[in-house]
Amino acid sequence: MDSMTSLLGLALRAGRLAVGEEPVGAACRAHKAYLLLLACDAADNTIRRAHQFTQAVKTIPLTLPLDKAALGGCLGRESCAMVALTDVGLAAAAAEKLAALDPETYGPARDTLSQWAARAKQRRKATQAQKKRPGQGKQEKRK
Repeated sequence: MDSMTSLLGLALRAGRLAVGEEPVGAACRAHKAYLLLLACDAADNTIRRAHQFTQAVKTIPLTLPLDKAALGGCLGRESCAMVALTDVGLAAAAAEKLAALDPETYGPARDTLSQWAARAKQRRKATQAQKKRPGQGKQEKRK
């Protein structure tokens, strides 16, 4: 679980982690959140709100085997019940680490997020290839 907390700390420093109920809700409504993580001791109201955030968008909700104090501790806070990863690669890596702990619970999320990450990687490659070939597809004006 140490690697999971390290990954969340890295995502926070990279600006790819929404922390707390309001930022997570905003990220979900903006269709930027890929993975919503809840502490195992989150309140019922918090769990209900998290599932409301994820119903209309493509965000996967998962419950972490960390309590609020441990989750908040790895993020430099006293406690935290809800976070959302806004980078598909980091979300796939987090799901992979969780699936290594419990494949039955976290396996389907890992598979879905790894597919999303692969598609995003293909789109990045296509965009980079297009940047290397300027003028392709455009008709140049001749005088």
